[in-house]
Amino acid sequence: MRDRLRKMLNVEILKVEETDDKIIVYVPADKVRIAVGSGGAAVRAAELVIGKKIEVRPAK
Repeated sequence: MRDRLRKMLNVEILKVEETDDKIIVYVPADKVRIAVGSGGAAVRAAELVIGKKIEVRPAK
């Protein structure tokens, strides 16, 4: 799943946490905007493909 998310969000993924209802993806702080996409389009497209809510957070 990590490789699939990396290709869909087009950023390096540092950590992935999966819960029952959502996936939390940690990306470099300067790449959050790219991962979310214009108006959240990249995240919404990935959510449709994977079937779970995706939350993008900056890595500390």
